[in-house]
Amino acid sequence: MTHREDLDAITRVVATVEHAQQNELPDEFVGLFRDDAIWTTGHGRRLFGRDEIADLTRRFLPGSMTETTQTYTVEHILFIRPDVAAVKVRQQYVTLHGEPLENEPLGSPLYVMSRENGEWCIVAGQNTLVVKG
Repeated sequence: MTHREDLDAITRVVATVEHAQQNELPDEFVGLFRDDAIWTTGHGRRLFGRDEIADLTRRFLPGSMTETTQTYTVEHILFIRPDVAAVKVRQQYVTLHGEPLENEPLGSPLYVMSRENGEWCIVAGQNTLVVKG
């Protein structure tokens, strides 16, 4: 892959995170993770491995986007190695029509991604809420 192709592929993974969240598709979301991935939720819950991530996602994602949803925008990609990247994302809570919600905190996820068999996947993620003040 060229550098541009890697950037585009990583951006597509983040777009798939958004699509899976907005459409409450747990399997699509979980499919983005490597089997041994580590995930920390915005509230600090630590999950180890795709099975734990899947269990929590299947319990909480369906029905969670009935009043609001989120957008995800890649802010920065740092290649640690050609096949490993740290990806900083801006998470914005929005109405179901896409209007920003001013009273909701922003999210500031960091995804560590690796290219496995030619495909980018999430190896580790830390979803942090941004506190105003």
